Amino acid sequence: MIYYNKISPKFTVVQSIWELIGGRLLVDTIVVAVSVEFGSLNTPLEPKTAARRFLSGVLLNDREYFHVAVRNQLEQLVADRDEVAVARAEFSLGTDVASLHRRIAELKRRECRTAVEDVIYMLIFYKFTEIGVHLVPRLSKCIYNGRLEIYPSKEWELKSTHNFDVLEMVKEHIAAVVGKKANSNVTDSWATTEIPRLLLCRLYAASIFYGYFLKSASLSFHSWSSSLGLKYGAFGRISSPRSTSIGQVPCSLGKQHEKLMCYVMGFDPKTLQMCAKPMSKEAVNLIERHSFALFGDDNTGLLETDELISTSYASLKRFVLDAVAFGSFLWDAEECVNAVYKLEEK
Repeated sequence: MIYYNKISPKFTVVQSIWELIGGRLLVDTIVVAVSVEFGSLNTPLEPKTAARRFLSGVLLNDREYFHVAVRNQLEQLVADRDEVAVARAEFSLGTDVASLHRRIAELKRRECRTAVEDVIYMLIFYKFTEIGVHLVPRLSKCIYNGRLEIYPSKEWELKSTHNFDVLEMVKEHIAAVVGKKANSNVTDSWATTEIPRLLLCRLYAASIFYGYFLKSASLSFHSWSSSLGLKYGAFGRISSPRSTSIGQVPCSLGKQHEKLMCYVMGFDPKTLQMCAKPMSKEAVNLIERHSFALFGDDNTGLLETDELISTSYASLKRFVLDAVAFGSFLWDAEECVNAVYKLEEK
């Protein structure tokens, strides 16, 4: 049976992120119900907003128009949130119906927040389709004869999303949270193990944060090491790197991934948490919604805490690779959306 804290007792960056963020994720929201089925694009989250349904249709039928459609949807959401809802609330100040209009405005803002989360989700899904990988379906769709398996592994495609130095840190992460058997021979990698459903959910969510962290740290490292003031942002945009108070640790190690690791190990806990946490409330909400949709029980709609899942090390590795890629794509999508629609800071 897999328990994270028994795998890698020494202090690592992975453990730090787990303790700072992933280890606490979903603990306070474990009783939230989920009622989702596959959408037309075979995703755990069902399309519930008009923006999500529209972009799903565009991606299925008019893919080359997808990014134009995304921008149009974001601009409309800006108008709905700022020009309609806010203006309506301000217009009614001092009147007898002021509280009613403020309530309507707040509901409109919530609708816009959910819609923009769905836009971010579709951008992430688009990035997965670019490498020929579908998001891991909800657990109930992956269980055969009482065993959870995900096939094909799509390992090469998922690893191709990372540069060499990041990929080496991803491999270390897999070894830390799954064990060496995940990178062993075919017989060992398909050996059976057990993991509690809640722990698998938390491991998946923590790996999303780790992927997000690696994207942020890698860009910061390359910006620092090359003394560049600009970087290529998400989907071809050029943007300024996010400002951080990262300690710059001189590294004399020869290998590139070791330089990145040295740079990351120089982070203090506050900086580590800052880089690993998404900058927006919308991104954090999306991680939680996606995780619940993926791991929630079909019958109760809850995340069961006592169920043991029988699976293989190979499938656990696929879960981790999927989550790390999700986190990396989330960073890109957040940047893309924030350029048009100002997200709420966490």
